Amino acid sequence: MRTLAVLALGLVAGCAGSARQGDAKVADLVIYGCTPAGLTAAITAKSRDRSVVLLCPERHVGGMTTNGLGWADTGNHAAIGGMARRFYQDVKAHYQAVGFKGIATSQSKTEGEEDAMWVFEPHVAETIYLRWLKDADIEPVFNAKLRLDSSAVEKRDQQIVSIQMLDGARYTGRVFVDATYEGDLMAMAGVSFTTGREGNAMYGEDYNGVQTANAEQHNFEIDIDPYVKPGDRSSGLVPLVEPGPPGEQGAGDKRIQAYNFRLCMTKDPANRAPVPKPADYDPWTYELLGRYLDAGWRHKFRKFDPIPNHKTDVNNYGAISTDFIGGNYDYPTAGYERRRQIFEAHKNYQSGLIWFMQNDPRVPTDVRQSMSEWGLCADEFVDNGHWPREMYVREARRMVSDFVMTERHLEGQLPTPRSVGLGSYTMDSHNVQRYVNADGFARNEGDVQIHLDRTYEISYDAIVPRSAESTNLFVPVAVSASHIAYGSIRMEPVFMILGQSVGEAAVLAIEQGVRVQDVSYEKLAARLRDRGQLIDPVGGKYVPAPSR
Repeated sequence: MRTLAVLALGLVAGCAGSARQGDAKVADLVIYGCTPAGLTAAITAKSRDRSVVLLCPERHVGGMTTNGLGWADTGNHAAIGGMARRFYQDVKAHYQAVGFKGIATSQSKTEGEEDAMWVFEPHVAETIYLRWLKDADIEPVFNAKLRLDSSAVEKRDQQIVSIQMLDGARYTGRVFVDATYEGDLMAMAGVSFTTGREGNAMYGEDYNGVQTANAEQHNFEIDIDPYVKPGDRSSGLVPLVEPGPPGEQGAGDKRIQAYNFRLCMTKDPANRAPVPKPADYDPWTYELLGRYLDAGWRHKFRKFDPIPNHKTDVNNYGAISTDFIGGNYDYPTAGYERRRQIFEAHKNYQSGLIWFMQNDPRVPTDVRQSMSEWGLCADEFVDNGHWPREMYVREARRMVSDFVMTERHLEGQLPTPRSVGLGSYTMDSHNVQRYVNADGFARNEGDVQIHLDRTYEISYDAIVPRSAESTNLFVPVAVSASHIAYGSIRMEPVFMILGQSVGEAAVLAIEQGVRVQDVSYEKLAARLRDRGQLIDPVGGKYVPAPSR
């Protein structure tokens, strides 16, 4: 076991606060990203009397959990313990105290006498997280964006010493955590990563890479001509369709599964705000949808999932919906200005889509009327025009470490060493591209939904980099996993789980004076179990453990 060099930070081992050293803010843990993983990592470390700096790139905390993803993708509730379980218990306690309306008890996803509730309003989630941070005496640093340049990360050999923000502020720590969806700190620190889809051959998988053979769901139910002049290939393609073939079945590519905004919408006139018409709105953008409607498609959008108080978490449904397919390919490694452009393009696409469905005379009257009943929730995202502050970045960079989680590990065909949490959700990828098939019709590709009949372990080795690249960094969100395995791991409850495990592991690395790769797994597992974290496979429904 190799010793982790102890930096001259001027820290007292048991200090719960943080200090300044010259122009640098100093702490035991420097956590970049206020996703659920960043929050649980910070609170866990602070509970062990370690000093923490929590850096939020935006002005709010909670990631997608507070940005519209209120219909939680939980999988088997039995696999969720620790702080993640506590969050959903707090959701239930909140609604038991104040009551709710607009959904049936069965729609809360709560099973029988279960101690948790799995659907919630965005502002309720943020209220819970802010209370947690206040109780832990953690004051986040808001609008703290990492400078996206390798020189922003000061390293001594393989150890990160400090990181610098866009505003010039520098933060020094013993251990660092990249809790962003994008994996920005990981990348700037020189840690290996990948984007897009691996070919099936790389890890011996079946559902990675191009998946034309499995493109059954969220695809066209009617053949639609995609050419500007129908039947004339020389006339070019209408918007939102890519030229060229999709690629060979199972082959890898650099395309990214589609992003969208998880809109919080309502039919309640007392709380309904209109969806804004984009300044650059052009109905031609939705020509393919217009042709789909002309051909008789009437399913509209079916993912208005109910959350309390007559609200919904609106997700993608069908061949043409809220997912902006193909609009995000360069997002994972882009700079802030390009990401802002992609964000705005997604917002314009999605708000324009709803405007089209509500107002365009081409849309059948019954469809227009039913869509016009919906609006944004006036009491959500009140500082952002009632629109979610964050786009749903389902997948961006993924770390490549010495251990890579694959579908074989999730299915139980390969062992997963040193478990630090469980997952159970379907291996799920949204569509990746829209192309023209050999018959000359529009088709989607990339949507894969493979049900898992088991809970699976997530390895400690998938949240730490290769020791040759960094010895004091944890990555609980952009974990080391293949595209299709990440499709299950990427759920918000799992990020809360992995954040808690990272918080405990970071404390142990400091206590033991070792590299993160060399933390005693036996001691880590004992601490996790003692705090209710579930790291051993479970079956059946969740049964609360006796209080202690």
